[in-house]
Amino acid sequence: MVLSRFWLVIFISSIVFIVFGFFIGNSYSVDYVLNGKKDDPILISEKYLNEIPKFIQDSIQKNEEKTFVINRDTINADTTYVYKNQTVKIYSGVQKTDGLLPTCKSSLFDLILPLMAYLAFFCGLMELLIISGAAEKLAKKLSPVFAQVFPSVPKNHESISYMTLNFAANFLGLDSAATPFGLKAMQSLQEINPEKDKASDAQIMFMCLHAAGLTLIPTSIIGYRAAENAANPADVMLPCIVTSFIGTIAAMIIVGIRQKINFLSATLLVALMTVIAAIVGLLFYINGLDLVGKNFFTANLSGLMLVAIIGFTLVFSFINEKKFSEKSTTVFDAFVSGANNGLQTGVKIFPYVMGMLVAISFFRNSGLFEIMSDGISFAFSNIGVSKQITDSLPVAMLRPFSSGGSRGFMIDAMRNFGPDSFTGRLSCIFQCSAETTFYVIAVYFGSVNIKNTRYTLGTMLLVDLICVITAIFVASWFF
Repeated sequence: MVLSRFWLVIFISSIVFIVFGFFIGNSYSVDYVLNGKKDDPILISEKYLNEIPKFIQDSIQKNEEKTFVINRDTINADTTYVYKNQTVKIYSGVQKTDGLLPTCKSSLFDLILPLMAYLAFFCGLMELLIISGAAEKLAKKLSPVFAQVFPSVPKNHESISYMTLNFAANFLGLDSAATPFGLKAMQSLQEINPEKDKASDAQIMFMCLHAAGLTLIPTSIIGYRAAENAANPADVMLPCIVTSFIGTIAAMIIVGIRQKINFLSATLLVALMTVIAAIVGLLFYINGLDLVGKNFFTANLSGLMLVAIIGFTLVFSFINEKKFSEKSTTVFDAFVSGANNGLQTGVKIFPYVMGMLVAISFFRNSGLFEIMSDGISFAFSNIGVSKQITDSLPVAMLRPFSSGGSRGFMIDAMRNFGPDSFTGRLSCIFQCSAETTFYVIAVYFGSVNIKNTRYTLGTMLLVDLICVITAIFVASWFF
């Protein structure tokens, strides 16, 4: 209900703002909202040739392409005059994101189809884990811990193994594997959900822990920093780990208090201390490496772990091939069956993803996001917050809505302020330590047709805020 109302609010308010701006003359056309593409120039006016300044007329007529560009610099968008069909079209600024129709198209071709491919492969592997008995063994090992955090989940339930694989994939920065494991976990939890259209306590806890995004190897962030020629691309790794870990603990506590979970359980405390010890130990090891060693380690750990998971699944399935025969199937046929289920899941979630992305497209192209972002930055600057922090806030603000949009702001911050500047580094930590909340809710709850998400959205946004505040303090401490 909350998500539905929020979707309606941002959609309708954006449309009203666009129409109002058009009629009062703030915008010349609304076509860019419908058909424009990201980074396309925006048409702001159209005039006859004799209505523009004389020096521009002369420049256009002398130019073979009948165009003239002014205000050319590396920061502000150019103003371009194009003479065609007896009129001069004036363009200024660039579009923030794709319009409605390109968003519909890209959500299918650039997002859902690749996601369906990942879903097909990893759901095929998960089918092997189930039939071979590996998922059951993993669930038995972890049941004592999960019983404390997810008391409504039966002992040794298969969802435990799926959630574990999802957390592990996030931990290693394997986004392509994390989503299929997470969707399978939601479907498995839905089977024991007594109210099928309402999120269960276990589903809410899983979603909020997933949103915190505990990450050990922020592979993509390191890659972007290396592309921008950072002196040490991996120098944000430790701040990212600390920030995402605090966010994960905060999510567990916030949801746990609401669900009356016993945090003083010896099993839970031992498991938490073990995770902390493992992270600290690994960080000490990484910190002892030289720059080349760090780059080699961070570039290969995630990939090696994924290969290990795939290899273990196939070898374990081969060893336990008799269990496949008992179910009148083979290892390959079981993989194909699981892959087919993954494709069906991709088809099911497409409308949810498209609907959310189109609303976000309207929100950004309407200019409302810019106004909110500028207003918040202005308010923070007036209370004494450093400009280095306010310059990176657009990344934090857009992250819950769009991973691609916030990534664009992050890259822009590194290019304008430098990858080794405080702003550049803080933007990277913002990008790494939060989740695309609205996309994740649309995908995960959409996959199981849950309409009432209860307090999930509010909690996930609160966790995002905690991650933002933590990132500022951690960045100030490290840099």
